Amino acid sequence: MVIGHDMRPSAPEIAQALARGLTATGVEVVRIGLCSTPVLSFALGRGGFDGGIMVTASHNPAEYIGMKLARKGAVPIGRDSGIAAMEARIRGGQLPADAPKQGHVREASYTDAYVDMVVKHANFGRRLKVVADAGNGMGGWEFPLVAKRLDLEVVPLYFELDGTFPNHEANPLDHETLADLEKRVKKEKADLGIAFDGDADRAGFVDEKGGIITNDLATALMAADILSREKGPVVYDLRSSRALPEEIARHGGKPIRGRVGHSFMKNAMREHGCVFGGEYSGHYYFRENYNTESSSLAVVAMCNIVSRAKAGVSGLLKPLRRYIQTGEVNFRVEDKDGKMKEIEAAFKDGEIDWLDGVTVQYEDWWCNVRPSNTEPLLRLNLEANTKAVFEKQKKKVFAILGTPV
Repeated sequence: MVIGHDMRPSAPEIAQALARGLTATGVEVVRIGLCSTPVLSFALGRGGFDGGIMVTASHNPAEYIGMKLARKGAVPIGRDSGIAAMEARIRGGQLPADAPKQGHVREASYTDAYVDMVVKHANFGRRLKVVADAGNGMGGWEFPLVAKRLDLEVVPLYFELDGTFPNHEANPLDHETLADLEKRVKKEKADLGIAFDGDADRAGFVDEKGGIITNDLATALMAADILSREKGPVVYDLRSSRALPEEIARHGGKPIRGRVGHSFMKNAMREHGCVFGGEYSGHYYFRENYNTESSSLAVVAMCNIVSRAKAGVSGLLKPLRRYIQTGEVNFRVEDKDGKMKEIEAAFKDGEIDWLDGVTVQYEDWWCNVRPSNTEPLLRLNLEANTKAVFEKQKKKVFAILGTPV
């Protein structure tokens, strides 16, 4: 097993205890120390280990700690693929006995090999100026290692590793956390703004005018770069704008609509032999990193496109913003299944599927309503071709779901 940990104050101690527990049962452990989640995934795949554990709580507040688990080949272990079974065994006291022969711990590094893998995909048309906000997370560790090998002028924000997150939560999906980045991009007249989450497996982007680039449209831009080198399937999550599959097809790729969640996206990457995948949450999946996330590869793909854009990244985005979206809207609902069936009944003349929650599709609009796994919430994404259709259908759906929270 290979083990890594992030910069949270408790993470090194947890990683050390984890190594003790594993070696006691006869497992050989390789510790790679402080690292980002993408580097742990790369080490797991490159080293051919039987499994890997990243000690991190990702973007969650400072008091949290946790683990991300994966099998051989960096195949994720989710609730339905092992975590629930582990929980049941732990609660039942079914723990493995100490082995007659204990395992050993050794140290190794895969960082240089990971950086080599990332930078070989760079193909910039010109030198770019970027502002990067690491939010005091692992982006402040990984990105400088990559950036010094690229033709980039980097303006750093909060690169100091600090698991207490003194400046803001390291969560680029929360647009409030991008305020400092937006201001700095405009002040510096930068070409692009980049924000990383706590363990650097997600990235968010801001255009040269300080405008937020939604992650579905960022996926569309990256797909154009990746498909220019190799054609193949590209997986996207079903919350994404219709502009995304349209752009994938326009650039010679095959769009694959997938379920929300990293384990589902990674499985789809493998099942369909995808060259790339993008999730609305800012997870971007690359075959080169064993079908897992790499925020640095996402930055390189974005910079490849931006460096050739005559009108800046905002100019590239203008034709992609051809539909009107709600974004993700939450509703407090106790009977989640009942409400989703109400949506199905109300729009039964549309095209309906239950891939992930309920999706209703018409020629001029669509919506997806899916349940939260941990809270009494339903999450809505709705998109329409025109403002009039958008307002009309939004009113109908809100009448069923209630008032947003």
